[in-house]
Amino acid sequence: MRIVGGKYRHRLIIYPDDMEHTRPTKDRIREAIFSALGDITNSETLDLYAGSGAMGLEALSRGSKTCAFVDVSPIAIKTIKNNLENLKIDSKEYILIKDKDINALERFKTLNQKFDLVFLDPPYEQGQYQQIVDLLINKELLKDNAIIVIEANRDVNLENIEYQKKKDYHYGEIKVFIYWR
Repeated sequence: MRIVGGKYRHRLIIYPDDMEHTRPTKDRIREAIFSALGDITNSETLDLYAGSGAMGLEALSRGSKTCAFVDVSPIAIKTIKNNLENLKIDSKEYILIKDKDINALERFKTLNQKFDLVFLDPPYEQGQYQQIVDLLINKELLKDNAIIVIEANRDVNLENIEYQKKKDYHYGEIKVFIYWR
């Protein structure tokens, strides 16, 4: 896998060899997502269920000011750490958290952290997208013009929130939904 754009473009990144629990987002899908997002310079990004960290690394490469990488898997955390070190990303640009999604969101609330851009790509069988988005909103973790990017294996329609679907893409069984406020 490679970073597809920005200052780390063409640099190789590794992904966990735990394919049972991790599905790295393919280069062409990341390219389409970031093309749709446009300029993300100075954004604060959350890569929840980070896996290899590919989405957050791509965001940092394209100008995101910071990225919070969250995953519960020790293999994923080790992989992300290796990718950050290999790309020589300054420790001021990221935070790496090994914890469950809900615990990490509570930690961000305590820190009064807010995000411009959120990537949600949980294990498909655990994809409680509505619940996680509700937590992001209720814990006030999203900035005014925040964007939420969801990768799933089924249609995702967020209900009773102020976000609208901006784009959706289908790549075989993979579906990507981009919501914005």
